[in-house]
Amino acid sequence: MKIVIFAGGVGTRLWPLSRKNTPKQFEKIVGDKSTLQLAAQRLTPTFSYDDMYIATGDKYKTAVHSQLPQIPKENFIFEPAIRDVGPAVGLAMAILAKKDPGSAVAIIWSDHFVKKETRFREVLSFARDIIEEKGKNTIVFIGQRARFANQNLGWIEFGGEVAEVKGTKVFNFKRLVYRPTLSDAEKFLEDGNYAWNPGYFVTTPAFILSQYEKFAPQIYKGLMEIQESIGTPEYEQTLSHVYPALEKISFDDAILHHLDPKNAFVIAADLSWSDVGAWEALKEALEVNSKENVTRGKTLITDSEDNLVFNYTDQLVVGIDLEEMIVINTDDVLLVCNKKSVPKIKKIVESLSGTPNEHLV
Repeated sequence: MKIVIFAGGVGTRLWPLSRKNTPKQFEKIVGDKSTLQLAAQRLTPTFSYDDMYIATGDKYKTAVHSQLPQIPKENFIFEPAIRDVGPAVGLAMAILAKKDPGSAVAIIWSDHFVKKETRFREVLSFARDIIEEKGKNTIVFIGQRARFANQNLGWIEFGGEVAEVKGTKVFNFKRLVYRPTLSDAEKFLEDGNYAWNPGYFVTTPAFILSQYEKFAPQIYKGLMEIQESIGTPEYEQTLSHVYPALEKISFDDAILHHLDPKNAFVIAADLSWSDVGAWEALKEALEVNSKENVTRGKTLITDSEDNLVFNYTDQLVVGIDLEEMIVINTDDVLLVCNKKSVPKIKKIVESLSGTPNEHLV
């Protein structure tokens, strides 16, 4: 099975660590490796580096090559422009379909945290087996069993059980729900037929491209033009001409919301998965309990609870009587905010454009 790791995006919610020129997926947020390196590492030894593909923007060529030298250079997919995930997934599928349109391929993301790595690899393998059993025109969503009523994530609703593979249950797919209200998230948690949606799925390039042809014909037309040029001297020129003109649209809106449920299945498992795309999510991923202070670097935190304090400088950061706070100290920016205020970081970053502080974006 081939696996595509998507490593695009800027990661505004992890500012000031994550910035345009140094996005979160290339930073050492957890341990001594970047989240991109961790995403590739956790796939081994079940999956080979030779079967991993990295999809990202042109401007990050140097970063991805230096961080993942184990991956063959021909396995890097570089997008010449930011056109959202809809065209990005389509480009990856068009490239893989040129080699083997009917083989299983997994889509995962580079900015996540997965504690149960062995279980994660097992689930990916089970999803591949389902594709082989149910047919090539199938997609298998991998859901994380919900730990709490999270309104900042997408959710997957699933139906009845259709199979069980070595203790792992497979369900019928019903629908995707993006960032529900808190009351709806609480209902989903109580219902038990919903899982968090990490955005992971296993399918075949042929099936996904057939969905583009059906639901996003203009994007499909462009993808086929690009695909035809693969392996020729005209590829780079065609890619740089066609791709930036594709509609900027999410993969959910372009394809997933139009899926016929009979072609989709769900594996809902406990992977100890977290989206570390925001500081409060990173706190939840790393903490042993909610009252714990999660710290990094030179810090001295006393009479405090439920804080995340990351210090990337040689200064000592001291905190007294803090509660539910986020403190991020870098060489040129100090961020201090309440955990509940993290969504406002994006607006602050956007407001810096056109100001003397624009270089900090």
